[in-house]
Amino acid sequence: MGYLTANGADPVTSIGIAAAHGYDMISFRLLPAGGETLPPLLDDDALLTEVKAALRDTGVTVADVEMIRIGPHCDVEDFRPFCDRIAELGARHVLVAVDDTDTARCQDSYTAICQLLGSYGLTADLEFMPWTGCRDLASARRLVEGADHQAAAVLVDALHFDRCGATLAEFADLPRGLMNYLQICDGPKPYDSSDKALISVARTARLIPGDGGIDLAAIARLIPADMTVSVEVPNQALAAEVGPSEVARRALEATKRLLGD
Repeated sequence: MGYLTANGADPVTSIGIAAAHGYDMISFRLLPAGGETLPPLLDDDALLTEVKAALRDTGVTVADVEMIRIGPHCDVEDFRPFCDRIAELGARHVLVAVDDTDTARCQDSYTAICQLLGSYGLTADLEFMPWTGCRDLASARRLVEGADHQAAAVLVDALHFDRCGATLAEFADLPRGLMNYLQICDGPKPYDSSDKALISVARTARLIPGDGGIDLAAIARLIPADMTVSVEVPNQALAAEVGPSEVARRALEATKRLLGD
């Protein structure tokens, strides 16, 4: 269950939702994506203790944690406290996004982040998004291959894949070793392609698989059978209507249908 699928629920409640509906793993956001207010999981020891207890009691594990953003002035040592914290949660992967548009500098920063995360046994999963410094699958693959590090990986998000103009052939050509997990959701079509609108949908108005216009069946046919799938369906309007738990249930049920499970 992707972090955004909790649709605003606190971390302990999110774990309960995930467990209730049969999710195996969950993700958390400890560093902001766009200035939003986050639960203080990064520095609240009491909350961390509660979360660890909930994970232990339910058997849900932590797949990935969000997010490291690569900016023009990126000091990887700034992320060491974050790494120390998520290591306590037993996380496996870290979502990395790119704000820097200087390709050479971004490559150096991403490579350094791979080295840092690798020292913790974590992976650096680079998510391409059309409004960022890493806009498409080809760009993400270049950065990942340029890092030449075992922690480096590409993160494919079905919404961004559809919006950035990437092709199924590009996805099929992506070596299995360059991907640890992917994110599944649906999205409206037609759609407003402005950055503002793309960001709004991505953060607040994704659709349950099958409710939108993305060719998820074609994407699903290319997903390796042993790939970890993150169900990422933030939909604030639907959550306000039926509750975050019901959104999470519907999203998982639809994803299982999509994947033939």
